[in-house]
Amino acid sequence: MEVEIRRLTPELAEDYVRFFDATPHDDNVDEHKCYCVCWCSDDAEGKDFSTRDRRREYARKYVEDGSLQGYLAYQGERVVGWCNANTKADCLKCESWRRFMGHVPLGDLERGLKVKSVFCFVVAPEMKRKGIATLLLDRVCRDAAQDGFDVVEAYPGKSWDFAGYYGMYERSGFSVFLETDNGYIMRKQLK
Repeated sequence: MEVEIRRLTPELAEDYVRFFDATPHDDNVDEHKCYCVCWCSDDAEGKDFSTRDRRREYARKYVEDGSLQGYLAYQGERVVGWCNANTKADCLKCESWRRFMGHVPLGDLERGLKVKSVFCFVVAPEMKRKGIATLLLDRVCRDAAQDGFDVVEAYPGKSWDFAGYYGMYERSGFSVFLETDNGYIMRKQLK
């Protein structure tokens, strides 16, 4: 199986939204398609994400302006996976950070640690359990090291799986930095 991982760029915005258009996740209800718009560096205050179409348009805009960052997995010219990875400091205003990440300590940012955060994965149903998420994670870590990050941080939950699985991170060289009631903060040191 030949899979190519590409960093999300404005030129790939249409591929990105088409992947979310076609890929079921959550409970397969079309209206719940997230387009990952709540995990980006744009301030969500005052934004209306109430419909699929609005989230789709925000997604296109966020990809084009660089607010939404991550990687797409391609099999041929078809997108089969997505990993949202952004600079931790850039995502403190995002909607999902406010909702889900109150348990994550921020002192490392105050000390100047450069952290790349991995927020979520979406993989096409027929490609699950084939290592797509691991390939995406490996690319995030490789690029983060080249881009001068000190650490890659991930947030597998105890009651949700969109952030990836504990075992995948452990196999990829991550260790538990902190365990909370909500989940784990796992880190891979790059320097």
